[in-house]
Amino acid sequence: MYKLVLIRHGESEWNLANRFTGWHDVDLTNTGIEQAKLAGQLLRETDFEFDQVFTSVLLRAIRTVNIVLEEMGQLWLPVERSWRLNERHYGALTGLDKAETAMKHGADQVKIWRRSFDMPPPSVDEHSEYFPGKDPRYKGIDWRVLPRSESLALTIDRVLPYWHDVITPNILTGKKVLIGAHGNSLRALVKYLDDMSNTDVLDLNIPTGVPLVYELDKNLRPLSKNYLGDQGDIEAAMKAVANQGNAK
Repeated sequence: MYKLVLIRHGESEWNLANRFTGWHDVDLTNTGIEQAKLAGQLLRETDFEFDQVFTSVLLRAIRTVNIVLEEMGQLWLPVERSWRLNERHYGALTGLDKAETAMKHGADQVKIWRRSFDMPPPSVDEHSEYFPGKDPRYKGIDWRVLPRSESLALTIDRVLPYWHDVITPNILTGKKVLIGAHGNSLRALVKYLDDMSNTDVLDLNIPTGVPLVYELDKNLRPLSKNYLGDQGDIEAAMKAVANQGNAK
């Protein structure tokens, strides 16, 4: 049996502001920092130890992982960062207030952009400040590979090769793995692990800063999974994620 822990970053500044974030780099709020600390404490209290950590190249995920590891006394662990674990790219929606966008374009249209499986938002071009090719952290990556907008389906296409080629071999050698990433990159992994349909995954809401623990069999299929923490608080956090795109 293998154990795998997934954690979405703690609340970010743009989570709090209810803005589409995607690949834009923002920091954690004080609440997000406290969420990460609590996650680390829960993992320590349940005697988790890790061998390898994977995270995106975005600050909110990196800082969350660092705080978790500090709380666990495991800051020395190797951490591999990859853009393939980044959040879904929200294209031309990046930076916009979700509720105001719903008022302007209609709640149904925004729900399609946010929650449909294969309908990406309008794209940015290479001149936009939100085009990743302008960011030095993606230097050396073919700019034609970098997204200008993504649906969940496209995010899955980006994440799963990294899962199969890099993360899976580490798990199969017996390493205990922690993945710190984002709402949609983790939805991509959960959909794959749980063999969810394209329809069922639309109702999947992953709360910020809560460890999701998987027990996997020899074929890396789930034997069990559970979130660590107060279940009532976790349910409330999931509902808050689902309601983010509603008009005020």
